[in-house]
Amino acid sequence: MSRIAKKPVAVPASVEVREAARLLTVKGPKGTLEHRIHNLVEVNLGDGELTFSPRGTSKLANALAGTTRALVNNMMTGVSKGFEKKLELIGVGYRAQAKGKVLGLTLGYSHPIEYQLPEGVTAETPSQTEILLKGNDRQQVGQVAAEIRAFRPPEPYKGKGVRYSDEIVVRKEAKKK
Repeated sequence: MSRIAKKPVAVPASVEVREAARLLTVKGPKGTLEHRIHNLVEVNLGDGELTFSPRGTSKLANALAGTTRALVNNMMTGVSKGFEKKLELIGVGYRAQAKGKVLGLTLGYSHPIEYQLPEGVTAETPSQTEILLKGNDRQQVGQVAAEIRAFRPPEPYKGKGVRYSDEIVVRKEAKKK
């Protein structure tokens, strides 16, 4: 059995968990998330924790039990604490401005970029060169951060571009004559 799946997921006091027709619904102070449970995975809710086990002995059932446990754990964290990603803009004239559900970016192109934020993700700009993305769905927050970074990924010579706050850009030495 998967080593990840053996560890139970603790349900915080502020979170409510329901399962109906293989659909697991997690509701907390930061919102509601749903996940469809695969037929090869058995979910048991008992005294403040969720346990996961594979139905059968196949490798697929074993893998799905661990994956489901990890996804549900992220759901618990998301509806209770939330997730956030921080991006930094490095370059002369690179700016960001949050305007409701639209993120305005000036990244050295001939035109400004207006990025429409999806439902469930909010953006804040503490300064003109920082973007703070928040949401309760870890996958969605990470996807939005990756899409914003893709507008101008960091380049290896001067390090200019959009990067994650904890990202290390390996710099190359310039060509010598």
